[in-house]
Amino acid sequence: MTLTQLEYIAAVDTCRHFVLASEKCFVTQPTLSMQIQKLEEELGVKIFDRTKQPVIPTEIGASIIAQARIVLREAGMIRQMISEQKDTMTGEIRIGIIPTLAPYLLPPLFKNIHEKYPQVSLVIKETITEEVVQELKNNRLDCGIVVTPLKDSSIKEDVLFYEELFVYVSKKNALYDKKYVLATEIDPHRLWLLEEGHCFRSQILNLCELRKYSDLHFRYETGNIETLKRMVDKSDGITILPELAVMEFTKPQMKFVKRLKEPSPAREVSLVTHRDHLKTKLIKILKEEILTIVPKPMQKLHKKKVVEINY
Repeated sequence: MTLTQLEYIAAVDTCRHFVLASEKCFVTQPTLSMQIQKLEEELGVKIFDRTKQPVIPTEIGASIIAQARIVLREAGMIRQMISEQKDTMTGEIRIGIIPTLAPYLLPPLFKNIHEKYPQVSLVIKETITEEVVQELKNNRLDCGIVVTPLKDSSIKEDVLFYEELFVYVSKKNALYDKKYVLATEIDPHRLWLLEEGHCFRSQILNLCELRKYSDLHFRYETGNIETLKRMVDKSDGITILPELAVMEFTKPQMKFVKRLKEPSPAREVSLVTHRDHLKTKLIKILKEEILTIVPKPMQKLHKKKVVEINY
């Protein structure tokens, strides 16, 4: 049994396809298949059910793969210990980030990391929080940038900033002339929301106390904040936008933005890792660079209140 063989079965489990797994491991498909077959022969069990498409682990195979991931994580710790003793900062950081943060943080983050640490590579997966957490547990990501608290004992949370939530309202809406808005004044029948699965949606439902409306059906749901804004522009609707999105607005656009009464509702954004995470120095650099992007006032919970999330 070798580490290479364990890497191959972990890759097949991730990709659920031998050809894709071989590409991920930078080997030919016959080489990968042969090594996995050798491991199966050595252990005397079938790790994968090859009759299914996509390929899936057998019951015992799933247990073997779970243990293999632990072994690979431990082996990675040894490599990382050596790497962090060297002066040069090199390596790869696999980052999971939620869609409501990615458009605003990633472009400047890529630029800063590339300029200061050209030998550090960022590999990004944009997805919902639930999948980020699962990928951290499976050692497929090194860290995540998500909204917290997660209330998961296996995940370490390092708070980065607190992002205020703003009301974005159509000129045709009754709230347009107001400077401040109460959450209770928002008409749920004119509210545009992100689709199910987004933590931002959960926070808006809690903020506006919409869970008590059992028969409420929203006219339109999307996975994109920019689409929400455009829908409001073309209707008499209303939506909630995070602070990073509002920061990019022009002066004319800010006329459509209203603040909620203090303490202002906000979402807590954190850099999350598995409790046994590796790449400590690289993740520290990542945190430092994110904090150079985010304005100082956002890094403090001053006159703000974190809105609860239902995961």
